[in-house]
Amino acid sequence: MKIIKASGESAVFDESKLLRSLLRAGASESLAKELLVEIRDSLYEGVSTTEIYKKAFGLLRKRSRPSAARYKLKKAIMELGETGYPFEKFVGALLAAEGFSTQVGVIVKGACVSHEVDVIAEKDNRHFMCECKFHKLQNRRCDVKIPLYIHSRFKDVEAQWLKKPGHAAKFHQGWIFTNTRFTSDATQYAACAGMQLISWDYPEGNAIRERVDRTGIHPITCLTSLSRAEKKILIEQEIITVKNLREHAEIFEKIQIPVGRRKGILNEAEMLFIQAKNEKENV
Repeated sequence: MKIIKASGESAVFDESKLLRSLLRAGASESLAKELLVEIRDSLYEGVSTTEIYKKAFGLLRKRSRPSAARYKLKKAIMELGETGYPFEKFVGALLAAEGFSTQVGVIVKGACVSHEVDVIAEKDNRHFMCECKFHKLQNRRCDVKIPLYIHSRFKDVEAQWLKKPGHAAKFHQGWIFTNTRFTSDATQYAACAGMQLISWDYPEGNAIRERVDRTGIHPITCLTSLSRAEKKILIEQEIITVKNLREHAEIFEKIQIPVGRRKGILNEAEMLFIQAKNEKENV
């Protein structure tokens, strides 16, 4: 059976890929196989991947809200807002959960000029300048112009860093995060220039989706029990991750979410945390 991808290209439906995505979201093997049969029986020639996603998400939402929240991770990151700032905060939260000391949205002096840097991350003797490229459409890619531009900025910042006491022995590197993908030219240039690119599914083992699985840091937009308007208000209040919400439940009072719904929202957040924690311990 042929399906239509988001890019407009057609491809043969691969049910093993769908099964893996359901399992990765935390669905049990029996539930994932049960849902796979139900989804497969509803498909038709030329169905879009968007329709398949909606069907799978709807079924998961009825059976397991935490799994549904994790299943929509890619879409949830795209829902972080009209600007890239919430994505920068999200990347900062991911790196902080990995043990980095982070600063988000800072002015850094270079050898020639000052630069506004999205995230500065430090750990042991490693010092990184991280830039975040956020896209609202999943078919948008970062081409080679992005790492070319960021690399020149990084070299100016690095030249100034090296003048600081103790920094000559540190490892410095420029990183670029994007919620979509990079072109092959971009990854080729970055590898040659000594930069690190991190996208939704690159590099293998350290992509955004794998960092989320490893740290348990999920964007607030994952939660299925919040309305779109409520998510927007929470983001405006700088509640970017589910962890933020669990730590600042008093925000419900401030943004006037009805008392009757608060328990359900916090319950989903807690279940998402427990599911991610259990998986991490079982690895």
